[in-house]
Amino acid sequence: MMTRLHIKLMLATAALAVGTGLAPAFAASNLTIESWRPDDLPIWQDTILPVFMKEHPDIKVTFAPSDSTQYDAAVRSKLQGGSAGDIITCRPFDASLALFKAGQLADVTSLPGMENFSPTAKVAWSTDDGKQAFCVPMASVLHGFIYNKDAFDKVGITAPPKTMDEFYADLDKIKADGTYIPLDLGTHDQWEAATMGYQNIGPNYWKGEEGRKALIAGTQKLTDPQWVAPFKELAKWKPYLADGFESQSDSDSTNLFQNGRAAIYPAGSWAITSFEKNPDLKMAAFPPPVAKAGDECYISDHVDIAMGINAASKNMEAAKTFMTWVASDEFAALYSNALPGFFSLSSHEVKVKDPIAQQFVAWRNSCKSTIRSTYQILSRGTPNLENDTWTASANVINGTQTPEAAAQKLQAGLDSWYKPAK
Repeated sequence: MMTRLHIKLMLATAALAVGTGLAPAFAASNLTIESWRPDDLPIWQDTILPVFMKEHPDIKVTFAPSDSTQYDAAVRSKLQGGSAGDIITCRPFDASLALFKAGQLADVTSLPGMENFSPTAKVAWSTDDGKQAFCVPMASVLHGFIYNKDAFDKVGITAPPKTMDEFYADLDKIKADGTYIPLDLGTHDQWEAATMGYQNIGPNYWKGEEGRKALIAGTQKLTDPQWVAPFKELAKWKPYLADGFESQSDSDSTNLFQNGRAAIYPAGSWAITSFEKNPDLKMAAFPPPVAKAGDECYISDHVDIAMGINAASKNMEAAKTFMTWVASDEFAALYSNALPGFFSLSSHEVKVKDPIAQQFVAWRNSCKSTIRSTYQILSRGTPNLENDTWTASANVINGTQTPEAAAQKLQAGLDSWYKPAK
């Protein structure tokens, strides 16, 4: 039987725990976030998570990123072994869909806050039929070109190019002057040739979502003129690249532009923060030039990052609380401004403060948005269309493969395993 003395001792122990900050174990939940972005650690620790934890003092959240190149394998291994964090940062499309199909990501279709995202915003983290969602969308990245304003001023370019003819005329001026590398792109890593080359300018030719969806439906092919056209443009870039561009990595390209040695950088908006580390670099951005004046413009506004819940989390209610916050307007504003160049996918109106990020996101008002053409459904088989597009784009820029041959090889690879639904 519990005596009065026992009760007094228990109350005193509880009071001491609270007074010393040692709250009872059942009073709080600890959540861990898995991510592939180690560079974001200070932003999560110092800017984002303190806001949530102030509002939810009973939930402690730790951001625990892995190396980007090892993340996918590491997370799969942790989920299978039962050691993964409660919150899983989600790649777009198939990598995350596979985790959901394996029962490792929780269904968040009815999570409060998911009504803040359109079907397009959720497409990368929904089942093919769109009926189930398994991650809360966080941000997209936009493609375009960032330019060195001093370089433009030196050669007398008064406004960024709007058409491809103007684009090449500007490159010719920069090349003739000789002070700057006209176009800052390497092909060593291959992915940048496709991501910042083919997928950057391509939507203006295949008309964004119209062409992308037609490719999935099988009513268009990669050998059609609108899909070969961007390869033909890439083939013209070689004379404007740095000497030895074939061995130039993406980090090399970033350093060249950041240090003021290049004029135009085919960009993803994620590069903004890297370039802003040089306060002396004066820069601005322009969208992919259209083929001819008056053409409708399209931009790659690619769904890039989301967060899901580990289906085996022992802190499920706390995880749902956190994920509902990730779907909120408060998080959208915090994240978009803490990481300029990552743009919220929610329907909330977000005021972007960074001036270069403002230029990128403003293109949504004048151009039609699409996503990278290879990411949904078309890269599930072998050969992998996304990876093969890297190689094809690099080969075309290097001059070792013609645009037509590159397109034919890609379509043949796709035809070998992909049969469009009828």
